Amino acid sequence: MKPSVCIHGHFYQPPRENPWLEEIETQDSAHPFHDWNQRITAECYAPNSSSRILGSEDRITAIVNNYAGMSFDFGPTLLSWLELHERETYAAILDADRISRDRFGGFGSALAQAYNHTILPLASGRDKRTQVLWGIRDFVHRFGRRPEGMWLPETAVDRESLDILAEQGIRFTVLAPHQAGRIRKLESKAWQDVGEASVDTRFPYLCRLESGRSIALFFYDGPLSREVAFGDILKHGRKLAESLTQGSDALAGLPQLRHIAVDGETFGHHHRFGEMALSSCLDAIEHQGNAHLTNYAEFLDRHPPQYEVEIVENTSWSCAHGVDRWRGDCGCHTGFHPEWTQAWRAPLRDALDFVREGLASIYERSLRPWTVDPWRLRDEYIDVILDRSEDARSSFLQNQGLPPLSETEQVRLWKLLEMQRAGSLMYTSCGWFFDDIAGIESVQVLLYAARALQLARDVSGEDFEPGFLSLLQKAPCNDPTFEDGRDLFEKKVKPAVLDLLSVGVHHGLASLFLDIREATPSAAFHISREAWERRDKGHVWLALGRNRVRSLLTGETQTINFSALYQGEHRLQASASSELSKEEFLAAREAILAAFQEQEAPQVLAQQSRFLGPAHYSLQHLFKDTKRRVVQSLLDAALQAFESAVRPFYARHMEFVQAVRRMNVPLPDSLSAALGFLRNRDIIGMLEEAGSPDLDALRNFAAEIRDGIYVPEEAALSHAFSRRLLALIEALIRDPGSVQLLEQISGLLDALSGLSLKPDLWQSQNLFFEWVSSQLPETRDRARSGGKDALKMMELAGLLGDYLSVEVQG
Repeated sequence: MKPSVCIHGHFYQPPRENPWLEEIETQDSAHPFHDWNQRITAECYAPNSSSRILGSEDRITAIVNNYAGMSFDFGPTLLSWLELHERETYAAILDADRISRDRFGGFGSALAQAYNHTILPLASGRDKRTQVLWGIRDFVHRFGRRPEGMWLPETAVDRESLDILAEQGIRFTVLAPHQAGRIRKLESKAWQDVGEASVDTRFPYLCRLESGRSIALFFYDGPLSREVAFGDILKHGRKLAESLTQGSDALAGLPQLRHIAVDGETFGHHHRFGEMALSSCLDAIEHQGNAHLTNYAEFLDRHPPQYEVEIVENTSWSCAHGVDRWRGDCGCHTGFHPEWTQAWRAPLRDALDFVREGLASIYERSLRPWTVDPWRLRDEYIDVILDRSEDARSSFLQNQGLPPLSETEQVRLWKLLEMQRAGSLMYTSCGWFFDDIAGIESVQVLLYAARALQLARDVSGEDFEPGFLSLLQKAPCNDPTFEDGRDLFEKKVKPAVLDLLSVGVHHGLASLFLDIREATPSAAFHISREAWERRDKGHVWLALGRNRVRSLLTGETQTINFSALYQGEHRLQASASSELSKEEFLAAREAILAAFQEQEAPQVLAQQSRFLGPAHYSLQHLFKDTKRRVVQSLLDAALQAFESAVRPFYARHMEFVQAVRRMNVPLPDSLSAALGFLRNRDIIGMLEEAGSPDLDALRNFAAEIRDGIYVPEEAALSHAFSRRLLALIEALIRDPGSVQLLEQISGLLDALSGLSLKPDLWQSQNLFFEWVSSQLPETRDRARSGGKDALKMMELAGLLGDYLSVEVQG
């Protein structure tokens, strides 16, 4: 009997969103990408949705969706980000589950995942339940079906968690082999102690639970999984296929499953081109015929457990000490800083546990007048998290058996539920996984704690922050910038805390430079302008207004009055207040405008301060991404001014500069840099302009850079070229028979040949492969019949195929 083979990828990123803005802000450590989600999508999630299979001369002969051939789980918070920011990849993941249902006997390959990757054995019983229920509801919302299996974060397991899974209809989960304690044949009384070395991972096992429920457990092949994750077997996808399919003789005639489980990021992020090795592996297994690809649900349906297992409780796949990595200094670390201490982990958990208990007390006490089961209400809140529309919120209020609530009471309810959501997110496992409390993952859970503390103060007046900080102070910090966890919180986390006034100020400052839609900081807020105007006098600008800011998460509203004076470059001074009546604002407006008309900046600032308070807001008070966008626009203006100053100089002295170069006399570095700046902008401008660029001029400009006359701005040129090439191939998809478009592409490639560009060709390859697959068979037939246009198209397609490494058979 052929063995069955299953490869499982656990795809996950911690929630990285700013807890107030609900959007990920720029993460410099992910450069050149905006943030780590975007970077890992480019390196892993997207490539696995369109993975290359290479033929001779390393040409692309097929592009496949790896997710359709493997087993996988995706973190709900990651999927929510992909849905908003990487819709093609998101759609490919959902589509893969539909394909797998057709392929694997009606059983989809996607598994659910506990909602935000909390270590379940360390969570309270009600928190475990919420994590599981939210994970299931998120899965149903996205995949349109109930999950058969669920991935436990870090495979951290205890019997209570398994019982909650079974109670919710989850049929199986996947564990590491060392998490098996002892086994016995079903209906047998004799137990056999096992462990990683002796548990047979080729079969599912039944785990009976105290409630009378049961759940099936798969234990993955530990040695081979480690080799995939940390070894070099992914250098050869077919070698992995051989490892998964060899050695079936020992149990001839018995159904058996060869399966591995690794972080999904192994395939592309941790191992470059790992997604292509996975494609090669899956392709080899499918076509060699000596094994059968399957997923866990299909195998379990066909081959129910014949053995029973008892687990080793409070264990995980990534801590040799059980689950101590997330609560103590057990010795586990990433290996990057072996000299660092992890003694911060226990105080961090103690501090968050202290907050959790305080939040629970406020939550229960506040909701008892409205509902007999506040925790069921929290469980159901996932429906609002998944759909923030007013209709969804109204349906939630109607469906939960709550009494009629006033607008003020509704705001209080939403704040209590958001407080609990922040209290859940602060337990995301990555907060403890890495090497320092000052790392971005640990800071992120502290940001969620700060949001929960803020909401607790809002709804109850109780302040748990002093007790929280006294516990956090016990956490040593490896980063010498901070003395301890308390110092870290006060210097890095508290300054990030926002309120509606902060949002209103941001909008007022941004409105000087951006339109209202762009100035709104995020989709978590709605800003309506009761009054707004901008006045300009040369390089001096004034914006003043009265805005109503509303949180779309809590329903809380506040009216913000502001005035902002900009005097060029970085000189921006603004005042704001939420205390003014409409009449008082109108009086302030009149006084400020009168001072501005007189072109008296000191008087403008004096009137701002008189009515709205000190002018202590500046560009620094813009939120991170908007700040960078605005500052970049100011820098662009400065560069434009520099260009305007330098270009006439070049026009006057162009012949002299060229003559100097012909005499092989090097230009001074400062002059070469200034003129190179112009030439790079010329090329980028030609690549970005509408219509066909002047290829002769582009060729001449590129030759000057190629010959070393000027230094290329490689990243900027590569980006502009990538966008231009993609736009042309997108046009070719819309007009697939256009020889003219192929000639434009060929001319562009020729004009820029020789430049050391590093373009991003991934999307262009995908689209061109699609075009080759759909258009060329018929074109090839016409070419063989002597059609001139078809012959020309085949010639040009071959040249583009050479550049993109896509197989184009003549």
